[in-house]
Amino acid sequence: MSGRIPRRYSQRSNTAQAARKPRAFAVHKTRAFAANALDGGVIASYSILAGIGLVMIYSLTAPLAATSAIPPQFIRQLISLATSLLVLIAALRVPLAVWRRLALPLWGVSSALLLATLVVGIEVNGARRWLELPGLRLQAAEIAKFATVLAAAVLLTAPSSRRKRLKPVICAAALCVPPVALLLQQPDFGSSLVLCAAVGVLLFAAGTPMRSLIAPTALAAGGTAVYIALKPYAHMRWIGFLDPWATSTREGFQLVQSFVAFGRGGLFGVGFGGGRQKLYFLPEVHTDFILAGIAEELGLVGVLVVLGAFAAFAWAGGRIAKRAHEPFAALVAIGMTSLIGIPAAINAAVVMGLLPTTGFTLPFVSYGGNSLLICSLAVGILLRIGACEAAPTPTRISGASRRRIGRT
Repeated sequence: MSGRIPRRYSQRSNTAQAARKPRAFAVHKTRAFAANALDGGVIASYSILAGIGLVMIYSLTAPLAATSAIPPQFIRQLISLATSLLVLIAALRVPLAVWRRLALPLWGVSSALLLATLVVGIEVNGARRWLELPGLRLQAAEIAKFATVLAAAVLLTAPSSRRKRLKPVICAAALCVPPVALLLQQPDFGSSLVLCAAVGVLLFAAGTPMRSLIAPTALAAGGTAVYIALKPYAHMRWIGFLDPWATSTREGFQLVQSFVAFGRGGLFGVGFGGGRQKLYFLPEVHTDFILAGIAEELGLVGVLVVLGAFAAFAWAGGRIAKRAHEPFAALVAIGMTSLIGIPAAINAAVVMGLLPTTGFTLPFVSYGGNSLLICSLAVGILLRIGACEAAPTPTRISGASRRRIGRT
């Protein structure tokens, strides 16, 4: 009898060995888009936040347009919301593979827009952050944050051969440095902070060892301290944060007026339209400090509804990432959630006096079309991942599974 293994046993053995091979992620076919598969948590939180924002912008901007039946800011925000919904719907139809191909080119375009902002942008309140286009005022920082998160997700899920040449921390740092440097020149420290924090979340989710994150974290903290020491406007904000009451007529004026709004609101608020802080006591109440306006008119209950909606959004985004069937989809879901959750947490902390003033809006709620458009785009991508990129069984994004994402 020949010493060769019969073919049927050989095939069976090979099949058994293949079955025993560990796989980081099972291969699942992307499902066709179906409206009934959209995540209800994301849709509900988006609707609540956008609705509260629209109503409060009407109330808070009414004193700015005493001669108009409807405040112009409310009309512009309504148009921005309608446009954002169209962007969200369009993003639902775009496969994730398209965003993978567009990520790095989009990052390059956003960096070019940031550079153009420094050269030909318009200056408002001492900062050059906007490009004036026909019928549109573009804030390139919003595009840069979105594009950098996408590009970081691409590099962190690159094939192993490419990953060996460039470590993920180095790749992420290389992506962050140009936009952050350009943002700080505007100056826009808040957007720089959000961009770095979002990329840091992606690095952690991708399984980067904590020891590899110590050096960039320390560098960022040291750079922040140097920036505050060298930039007079940042130094003044820090002083106002440390002792707002002692500087209540100067650096701490805005924060003290925010405290007054929270104090006047109490549990249930003074009623819709009954706030006084919007009568030129609290600057930018319909933009950066809109949560203080909500606290005054809708009380603690209104604030908790807003914060609860953001918490629900973050939970729903994490659930979508957990169910994603491949690493890129999981990281993009985490990145899109971070682009909304991180600014929301920082903005709320600023308004309550837990962090120095940073100067960026509360997503979905504050007045401003650029932020609303990009955040709605992020929601559309997140819903697309939940509807079309989910595996039959949830995928863990922690522990051993996070390490598997990092190796894929």
